Amino acid sequence: MVYCQIHEHEINKKYNNTHDNNSYHHNDNIAENHNCHLEIPAIMPADTVIIHTGFSLLYNEKYEQAKWVAYELTKVETYKVAERTNRFIIDLKVSTHTANNKDYKSSGYDKGHLAPAGDMSWSAQSMYESFYFSNISPQVPAFNRGIWKKLEELVRLWAIENEAIYIITGPIIGNNPSTIGANKVAVPDYYFKVILDYTYPSIKGIGFILPNAGSQEKLQYFALSIDEVEKITGIDFFPLIPDEQENNIEKTLCISCWEWAH
Repeated sequence: MVYCQIHEHEINKKYNNTHDNNSYHHNDNIAENHNCHLEIPAIMPADTVIIHTGFSLLYNEKYEQAKWVAYELTKVETYKVAERTNRFIIDLKVSTHTANNKDYKSSGYDKGHLAPAGDMSWSAQSMYESFYFSNISPQVPAFNRGIWKKLEELVRLWAIENEAIYIITGPIIGNNPSTIGANKVAVPDYYFKVILDYTYPSIKGIGFILPNAGSQEKLQYFALSIDEVEKITGIDFFPLIPDEQENNIEKTLCISCWEWAH
């Protein structure tokens, strides 16, 4: 990953500066270097960001899955080095413990990746960590193996075409979700994904919200502005970008600015 040299405790310290709204927003010292985890959304003072080799996440213990998973994907990182392990394991960095294999067994749901294994194939370690249950969410098989997979493949193509992109993915969970397993892993109604191309001169962003169900619709049908995804999820994306630029990027939905392979 092309990260600046900031360690996990420093990320949480910097992102937990207290502002009027009790959340982290803009910090000029970090924003001077846009490689300093630009993908991490604004977080609350009590939040702890967990950083792995290829992605960062904010874990939601109530629902036993990440609230969001974020990472940069570069063109070089799309070159496959490691094979899938298919070994799903608990994430020891989550102090409250994660879901496990027993929760998903005979549930009827796939162990769906938030940061896809295909985006983590640039090293054995990043591939290994992509199978942590902190990066997994219950997905309808027709969704996981269908339109969600198509979106993941398209995003990898965008990383190649744009040299590097920033990606944030997560579940959208209703007020009274159905659950699976003894740990009561919540089944999301929808999933979101937002993408930022922060490479000059074609800086742009796009968002998606897809129902946790199979679909034959084209991916463009689910495209939204990042502002629209923020309104639905309550997450403030890309707080390190200068405010005026952030506002322009996030309010704009430009379908034709992106190549559509699916």
